[in-house]
Amino acid sequence: MSGLLVAGTTSDAGKSLVTAGICRWLARRGVQVAPFKAQNMSNNSMVCADGAEIGRAQWVQARAAGVEPEAAMNPVLLKPGSDRRSHVVALGKPFGTLEAGEYATGRAGLAEIAFGAFEDLSARFDVVVCEGAGSPAEINLRGGDYVNMGLARRFGLPVLVVGDIDRGGVLAAMFGTLALLSAEDQALVAGWVVNKFRGDVGLLRPGLDSLENVTGRPVLGVLPWLDRVWIDSEDALAVAGWRRETPGGRLGVAVVRFPRTSNATDVDALAAEPGVTVTLTADPDVVAAADVVVLPGSRATVADLAWLRERGLDTAVTARAAAGRPVLGICGGYQMLTESIVDEFESGAGEVAGLGLLPGRVTFAAEKVLARPAGTWRGHPVDAYEIHHGSVIATTSAESFLDGRRAGAVWGTMWHGAFENDAFRRAWLTEAAAQAGTGWTPAPDAPGFGDLREEMLDKLADAVDEHLDTELLRTLLDRGAPPDLPFVPPGAP
Repeated sequence: MSGLLVAGTTSDAGKSLVTAGICRWLARRGVQVAPFKAQNMSNNSMVCADGAEIGRAQWVQARAAGVEPEAAMNPVLLKPGSDRRSHVVALGKPFGTLEAGEYATGRAGLAEIAFGAFEDLSARFDVVVCEGAGSPAEINLRGGDYVNMGLARRFGLPVLVVGDIDRGGVLAAMFGTLALLSAEDQALVAGWVVNKFRGDVGLLRPGLDSLENVTGRPVLGVLPWLDRVWIDSEDALAVAGWRRETPGGRLGVAVVRFPRTSNATDVDALAAEPGVTVTLTADPDVVAAADVVVLPGSRATVADLAWLRERGLDTAVTARAAAGRPVLGICGGYQMLTESIVDEFESGAGEVAGLGLLPGRVTFAAEKVLARPAGTWRGHPVDAYEIHHGSVIATTSAESFLDGRRAGAVWGTMWHGAFENDAFRRAWLTEAAAQAGTGWTPAPDAPGFGDLREEMLDKLADAVDEHLDTELLRTLLDRGAPPDLPFVPPGAP
């Protein structure tokens, strides 16, 4: 068995990026490699070809590895439905809920599912590159941990700790991470990776030398800040910041920032178009002024609809529809645009009035719909995916839009990922731009969204190859953590 755990000093330190880069780097060398994250907490997910639901980041990491994404790569997915409850997906299927008070103590069964999935991947692949969660120094959760050091200890995995230098304090964070771990956990922490560095590495070298001296662990390298590189984020409100000029004009897209936004990655493809600017907002004035408004998916549709109304965003959306200015609803956002929502399962709210901008009645069911639909719009092929408990039943006839409806300038679909289809995306944006009265048109030579993702993954692998000690990386994969790594006090109490 060969494997590695990529941990981080904090959330968003770059674990997902580094994991994807290592997967692509290994795949280029003919290594059969699989990504793995024992437990992911995210409302950004994807449906695999076999109908399993996994975290979006692991889906992209599998693409980086050149293998088919599958449930074993993210055996436990927690989808927050509120601040105190998460819906659990285990091996790609709904598994119940986890309350906040159970987070540290109620996961033993989930741990065994995750460990079994790791063993399964290890039997089928040469290398498994694991991504940790948060920080391994969250010692309040160490007793029930199976994502960070709990996973590493179970399978003897060497651990690389990634730190984001752009935040500042990265050297202290790395030392502190190690010093808070028990001697047994420290024995597996084998090295450091500094991420998102801008400037002259020579100026950083004295600090890196000191870190190596006080920890007894090498710095494998310093990864630079990589422009126009993103990963399908675990965080619902991270958007790829593509900004390109185009002679065809500009198109401003406002995406409503729901408290429980899910699959916000749908708008990444919009942001990738030259001349399209995507803004996340909870401001009614921004919604009123934008050329196009998107109501994205939601993990708590009824609660987020109430939030929309509390902030006066419903009025701004309704006024746009009356003026013939485009509004797009995707999944939960589409459900909000209908006439009514009946929900006895997700929120237990019963019947709630929708915004009434599209004909339809939404009914929530206990069984989750996980699907990979395909269709056409205006002759353009569309591949997509579905993840939802609520289904829309049309109440009156209206123009079809994918699986949903269009009424005037209001569009709704349950399909996630539809806008990753280049021809469809550009055709729809052209029509929406015309409704908005802007001069935007697609750039004829713009790369496709899939090409941009591949370019990103190659750029990550290039950075691994150029800036990390890949010989030491391969040694860690082949031999594990060195047996003589020193203990750094005080250690976990």
